[in-house]
Amino acid sequence: MRISGNLSHSASRRLSRLHVNFPLSAHSEISADEAVAHYVRDVLRLRKGDAVCLFDGQGGEYEGLVLEVSRHSVRLDVGVRRERDSESPLHTELGLGISRGERMDYAVQKAVELGASRIVPLSTEHAVVRLSGDKRAQRRLHWQKIAIAACEQSGRCRVPEIAEPMDLSVWLAQQSGLRLYCDPRAAQGLLQLAPPGDQRVTLLSGPEGGFSGDERSLAQGSGFLPVKLGPRVLRTETAALTILAAVQMLWGDLG
Repeated sequence: MRISGNLSHSASRRLSRLHVNFPLSAHSEISADEAVAHYVRDVLRLRKGDAVCLFDGQGGEYEGLVLEVSRHSVRLDVGVRRERDSESPLHTELGLGISRGERMDYAVQKAVELGASRIVPLSTEHAVVRLSGDKRAQRRLHWQKIAIAACEQSGRCRVPEIAEPMDLSVWLAQQSGLRLYCDPRAAQGLLQLAPPGDQRVTLLSGPEGGFSGDERSLAQGSGFLPVKLGPRVLRTETAALTILAAVQMLWGDLG
């Protein structure tokens, strides 16, 4: 899944942002890997001489130019490096209860667009989807590709990590600092909280079936504060994105 960017370099074509999975250096030539080559050739249908924007996920981006497009090879010229800081000053780790198919894909994509620093898929009691063995690795790779595409589209130059799916209890025990979880029964909202002094916040959002009573108790026992996101009950993907957007508005860079 890849989405072209929004930086226009002519009236007829938008400048596409391409992520490459190895370090770039200015004034060099590279051969695109199979995935990028397919995207350039078959999806974007770029031609020799077309301008692109390149980034390697470690910050900054490079002017680029298509040198060759053929069935067997796509070569790109790497030009001048440009510094671009599109990362939020607020570090956000999002623990996301694993949900079905398109819901999870959508939540990952939009969380990256909203500036999530790290996303951890979580196995929970009420989760409809159960992952084990090879399926865990395959889904993680799938979600990481979605994150890369979201960075290409949104102008981010650093690709957030999609962590290995893990059990909720394991993840909870690893967290510290300001920790919040979505709970429609909570008594307080975000406006009642003091901003994090270290510019870091950990967010937890459940799957389709929500958290069990035991999981809510475990979360609170692990230092997570329940917060209410208004008077309406939100779907799983809506809740995750709402709390992420809200903390970015209050303490990050959306305000």
